[in-house]
Amino acid sequence: MERRMVVVQRDCPARLVPAGTRITIPRDTFVGITQALGGSYTVNVGGNLARVDGTDADALGLEAVEFTFAPSDSDQVDEKNVWEALRSIYDPEIPVNIVDLGLIYACTVSGNRVDITMTLTAPGCGMGPVLVDDVKYRVGKVPNVKQVEVDLVFDPPWSRAHMSEAAQLELGVY
Repeated sequence: MERRMVVVQRDCPARLVPAGTRITIPRDTFVGITQALGGSYTVNVGGNLARVDGTDADALGLEAVEFTFAPSDSDQVDEKNVWEALRSIYDPEIPVNIVDLGLIYACTVSGNRVDITMTLTAPGCGMGPVLVDDVKYRVGKVPNVKQVEVDLVFDPPWSRAHMSEAAQLELGVY
């Protein structure tokens, strides 16, 4: 999506980036969409960046992205679907998904439970709870997943070395 200005259609919940502070963008406010990836949006509102969840896309005059998976023929969790769900989550400031960014350290499927070990690019990032909630929500949409547990860790600390080669090329740090 190209960067464009839109008028907010209704009061819209959002999170300031990178602090994570909850705000409400009032109806009739002009915002610039700076990133639209993975079903969430980063907007410039009053000189600040804010993340708008995809479930509120209608407030931006856009259609919400629904995360769906093909029905499963068994009662097992398909780990490929879990990774697909994780790849649909993007950092609000960096146009790279959290898997390629190297934020996912481990993913374990045990029965109908999925355990994720992840980190952040910086320990003090206020968007951490937002990303953790995204992981729980989206992985929870995978067929047969009944429980998602996320362990947010900072050891080992994240570094660019955790990024995929594609992400390093995308960001020009290869």
